[in-house]
Amino acid sequence: MLRTLLAPRLVALHLLVIGVLVSFTLLGRWQLGVFEASGAPRRAPDPAPVAVTELAQVGQHVKGTAISRRVTATGTYDAAHQLLVADRVADVAAPGGRAARGDGFWLLTPLRLADGTVVPVVRGWAARADDPAAAVPEGAVTVTGRLRPAEQTDDVMRSGNLPRGQVATVSTAELINLWPDARVRDGFVVATAQEPPSRVTPVAVSPPTEGGGFTWRNLAYALQWWIFALFAVYMWFHFVRDALRGRREQEQEQGREREREPGEPQPSELQSSEPQPAELQPSEPAAHVEA
Repeated sequence: MLRTLLAPRLVALHLLVIGVLVSFTLLGRWQLGVFEASGAPRRAPDPAPVAVTELAQVGQHVKGTAISRRVTATGTYDAAHQLLVADRVADVAAPGGRAARGDGFWLLTPLRLADGTVVPVVRGWAARADDPAAAVPEGAVTVTGRLRPAEQTDDVMRSGNLPRGQVATVSTAELINLWPDARVRDGFVVATAQEPPSRVTPVAVSPPTEGGGFTWRNLAYALQWWIFALFAVYMWFHFVRDALRGRREQEQEQGREREREPGEPQPSELQSSEPQPAELQPSEPAAHVEA
């Protein structure tokens, strides 16, 4: 069997099938990667900044189309009501709470606008609660940033009770209770620039994205390549099986020939040695006896 499998013709077949399997598997994986990438969020159009009052309202949730839009707001900070969002890193997309325990704070400060409403602003990030950079600037400021939807109170796994003046999430429902005298607009602004300039470390925030549509054609191509690979294995199996079957039949025939004793007449010889029936000769006519 091993000699048959290692015959030059079958070795070439083995190598060909291995090459086909590797190639078709990689081609299928490539098409699957294209399919997966087609569904990933991609960057959406990023219009010029608009006033925050156009996108964030009092008592209304921020719409999906407004998330991560660039906005501007002019007003004065209310230093007395500044809050620290505990256990956060300088990135809006990073997990907070227990996953970032002791990593720092977001500086959440209410910005009072000219119409009397308040916009929660994440001015930046500080490593410690007593960081001098966390001091709130006085006077009028103009903030440019990106609008984010309010966080839910269960968005992070809390690491325990927080001291007074600290919160775990930027939740509009919670801020309404903490700032009872303010008309709080929904959502919050993550500042990317400020006039006059601020010394705090900015918090990273991504531009708006939109979901991509899956290209199912690429998934079909991936399945097609893998089906071809299985078909190659199927054909290889049949070729090898036929080769082994032919070799086995040949060996069986050779074994039967070796089992015959030396000098034993072959079937053809036996047939020729059998007595042949005598040919019937025409009988001579009997002699005519004359009387």
